Amino acid sequence: MKTSDKLRRLTAVAMFCALAYICMFVFRIKVSFLTFDAKDAVITTGAMFFGPLTALIMSAAVAVLELITVSDTGLYGCIMNFISSAAFSVTASLIYKYRRKLSGAILGLSGAILAVTACMMAANMLITPFYMGVSISDVQAMIPTLLLPFNLTKAFLNASLVLLLYKPITKALRVSGFIHVPSTDNPVKSRKKTVIIAIIAAILVISSILVFVVLLNGQFELYKS
Repeated sequence: MKTSDKLRRLTAVAMFCALAYICMFVFRIKVSFLTFDAKDAVITTGAMFFGPLTALIMSAAVAVLELITVSDTGLYGCIMNFISSAAFSVTASLIYKYRRKLSGAILGLSGAILAVTACMMAANMLITPFYMGVSISDVQAMIPTLLLPFNLTKAFLNASLVLLLYKPITKALRVSGFIHVPSTDNPVKSRKKTVIIAIIAAILVISSILVFVVLLNGQFELYKS
């Protein structure tokens, strides 16, 4: 890889990290002691271009950046943020790496939903008792009413946002010269496909937000330092 290409890649990755960090301030839903923001969707969108290793690096960078600047959950929050971001973005980008088609993206995001939900259930069982000072049985009691529905809804919302963001970000990166991926799709078919995907993704985004707000009693909030 040429030095100029490396520099463009590094710049693009830094931009995705910065955008993921900004997401903590502009879009948050608080459910009990759990918080949803869209940073995992941004990290995953970047990972679809640059691969699973970059996904791991971005997940760690954003989690540490949050820890040292605005976090009120300390090391616990950093670890949980990293696990969530890495499980989702690495799984999605790893599958997409070997099948760079819409079907591969959907398969990757489906796998990511399952992977992050399973990882967060395990992480909550192992880590949350120490952080909250509760027993494992107390955490188990939260699984069906809070932890499982929250993490599933969060994963579906992130997957939907990735589907919504991927095409416009692809165009922006191609025009700006950050990526060199020639478009081989028929323009008319591609436009129709993009519109259909956007509509489906938007419906899923709205549905997921309604689950957070109506069923899980979540509330929108701005970050307060």
